[in-house]
Order: sequence, then C-alpha cells, then structure tokens
Amino acid sequence: MAKGGFPGMGGNMQQMVLKAQRMQQEMQRVQEEVGNSELEYQAGGGAVKVVIYGRKELKSIEIAPECVDPDDIEMLQDLVVAAVNGAISLADETMNREMNKITGGINLPF
Repeated sequence: MAKGGFPGMGGNMQQMVLKAQRMQQEMQRVQEEVGNSELEYQAGGGAVKVVIYGRKELKSIEIAPECVDPDDIEMLQDLVVAAVNGAISLADETMNREMNKITGGINLPF
C-alpha cells in the first residue's frame, strides 16, 4: 500500500478491511455454532419427530408406535418426508437469522 493509504480514502480503508475481517471471523463462529446445534421438527402432531444438526445432518427420527399402520405405510412415509423437510427448512432459517444479525441483512453468499 502506498504511504498514507489510498488517495481520497484516508485511514478508512484499513478500518474497513479490519471490520470485514472481524465480520468474517464472527460469521465463521456463528456457522460453526449453528452447525453444531440440534434442531427439532415434528410432523403429524408429534407422530414423527426429527432432530437435525444446523449443518443439515440428520441426527435422529422418532416415530410414535401408534402411527404405524401396516395398512397405510404411505401416510407414515409422508410424515417422515414432511418432518425431514421441515427440519431442513428450520436449519436454513436459523442460519439465515443468525447471519443477518452479523451482516445487517446484507445478502452475502454463505
């Protein structure tokens, strides 16, 4: 960098770079924190419960015994799909909400 910084920028350029570095570090911290958090989503009034990590990795699926009907497997399959998709959406929403706290709503690719 030229002596005295960039013409017309004053000392603001260095401050902007430092602020961007701090924001990046904070974003990495939040990504890790949310990624390791466990999120729960239920479908069918609690008949199927899915626990997913914020990084969208499935941890567990619990199925209430009373919703297992051998004559209606399709309903159970639909409930599992709904619960998993709901959990994934919850993970996305949680990550976006936490990142927006850092970026102030600036749409950054994370």
